[in-house]
Amino acid sequence: MTALTLLAADPDKFTPPTPQELFELAPIAGIGWLTKPVLLAILSSIIVIAFCWSAFSKPKLVPRGIQNVAEIGYTFVRDQVARPFLGKDADRWMGLLLTLFFLIWVWNLMGVVPVLQFPVASHIAFPAILALTIYVLKIYLGIKHQGAIGYFKNMMFPPGVPKAMYILLSPLEFASNMILAPFTHAVRLFANMFAGHMLLAFFSLVGFWFLFEQLTPLGAPIGVLGVVMTIVFTALELLIQFLQAFLFAMLAAMYIGGALHPEH
Repeated sequence: MTALTLLAADPDKFTPPTPQELFELAPIAGIGWLTKPVLLAILSSIIVIAFCWSAFSKPKLVPRGIQNVAEIGYTFVRDQVARPFLGKDADRWMGLLLTLFFLIWVWNLMGVVPVLQFPVASHIAFPAILALTIYVLKIYLGIKHQGAIGYFKNMMFPPGVPKAMYILLSPLEFASNMILAPFTHAVRLFANMFAGHMLLAFFSLVGFWFLFEQLTPLGAPIGVLGVVMTIVFTALELLIQFLQAFLFAMLAAMYIGGALHPEH
């Protein structure tokens, strides 16, 4: 595992991994922009494209194999992500939402794939770019469908609120929609993947250190505990990786739906 190589220079001292060691990765082959996260992001894109192409390039009336798996994913995103927020417009946006869901899920799964073991979304730049894309799309659709004045009016002056409350509510609504929403959209995904990677690295290093590097009667139980916790957190991380992909796509659908249908 990646974490198992993060041992301190002093062989007699246990040092947990630091964010600098885990997330500041040197360029590959001396190419400045080509780092491990970039390489895994490219690999993830290829995997998603190949998966969708294999499933839908020649669809069968009765789905089998990879088409059956892809249709299960499609149905899940359509029924749990798109339709609740987009209604009749759900089918128009399924390409974007399905791509977001699968791409982020594969990004996250890279964190538990042997040898690779790095969740792409644990680098803030990647979720930030996706969140910024959805943010720009939301504003564009809102202005297109509601007009510039109507979009900001519906955002800052929701109906049914006493006029005196607008003094407090309007700035909060503006800040929430224009600043906090894209920020939290990106940071939620990033923070979960960052923290999960740190925990897995820490416990795997504990297991390796006390069972292999410094095996002693007192240290062995700690090493076993480290291995057990690594397994437990890996299982938990698999669930969180799926949930974070689902939540990111769901929020994207909610923002797009709000721009198309302000009454919702």
